[in-house]
Amino acid sequence: MRAFEARNAHFDALVNTPGLRWLGQNTNHAPSHPAVREAMERCIREEGFHVYAPPAGFEALRAGIVADFGLEGQAALVSDGAVASLYHVCHTLLAPGDEFVTTDPTWNWPMAFARSVGATVRQIPIYGPEHGYRLDPARLEAAMGPRTKVVYLVDPNNPLGTACTAEEIAAIVAIVRKAGAYLIHDCTYRHFAHEHHLAAKLDPERTLTIYSFSKWLGLAGLRVGAVIAHPDMAERLAAAPPNNLGSSILAQRAAMAGLSIKDEWFPAVLAEQRGNQALIKAACDRIPGLVMPVYPSHGNFVVLETGGLGISPEALVAAYQERRIMIRQGSYHTPNFGDRFVKVSVSVPRDWVEEFVDLLPAMIERARGLNADVKLF
Repeated sequence: MRAFEARNAHFDALVNTPGLRWLGQNTNHAPSHPAVREAMERCIREEGFHVYAPPAGFEALRAGIVADFGLEGQAALVSDGAVASLYHVCHTLLAPGDEFVTTDPTWNWPMAFARSVGATVRQIPIYGPEHGYRLDPARLEAAMGPRTKVVYLVDPNNPLGTACTAEEIAAIVAIVRKAGAYLIHDCTYRHFAHEHHLAAKLDPERTLTIYSFSKWLGLAGLRVGAVIAHPDMAERLAAAPPNNLGSSILAQRAAMAGLSIKDEWFPAVLAEQRGNQALIKAACDRIPGLVMPVYPSHGNFVVLETGGLGISPEALVAAYQERRIMIRQGSYHTPNFGDRFVKVSVSVPRDWVEEFVDLLPAMIERARGLNADVKLF
């Protein structure tokens, strides 16, 4: 079996596991607002899916995305999920010989997109207490070179959950501007942050902001996101989009309904995921050797370091998988630091997290018997 087939088979098995508790993909499993469900049902009843959507997205949705981030004067291009926007931006801005700078860990796929067009990738390690699990702007400046074309910043960071301060964002923007490079500010987890600062407010011309409906609204399977950019850059991106026939009408209808009810619906989602974080932190503190290095997390997930337990992350993942609970091994995000941690997603029903916590001591012991050879995908 080819590597991609093994990977696909792994995820196919997860999706087809009845009753699986999804604590590893950062997906939001809060029940949808009735208005969101009604928008999709109406689209189906009226068979509105027979036509193509506008190529850049419904005008109401484009305006709603820009307004949600408060980036007036910018333009949104709706895409098949945020990852499609990342693909689009990387393929538009980068060429052979260019350099793409990001952190380690980060969201891996943009690095693959950069390499696919002949760019080189440079990662700045941020994992560990010596780095505060965050990007020091001075280290970014030292990593910039004459060929640096794009800096990619996932903020809040996936998988660590750290978020840049206002001072850090200002310094990063200044460094990127001085280099004549572009900043991709991936704000997929912005809505979960205790505090967040948009780089595009400081440099709207050279910042491209990534927006996602997968996480805060829970539309991961519908695939709808966007890139927000200066109108001149949006015009450039719109010249050769990966999908010039428009993203799913069903998904866009759901996204528009979601924006309309966000203020009444999302605060409860936010409170629940923060409460879930607290449950896991309390459980972690009761187990010697288990460490949560970033708390509270600015994302809808937390990292747990397993090194002090004498078990591998893969073993703990495999142990929980036996109980139909999916968590994520660190190697999914970084080969250099992946042997140190697992990631647990928390925008899920409280009873899922209670089950995870209740099983934690037993799963640690089960993992001790699995360390020899655990293959996930």
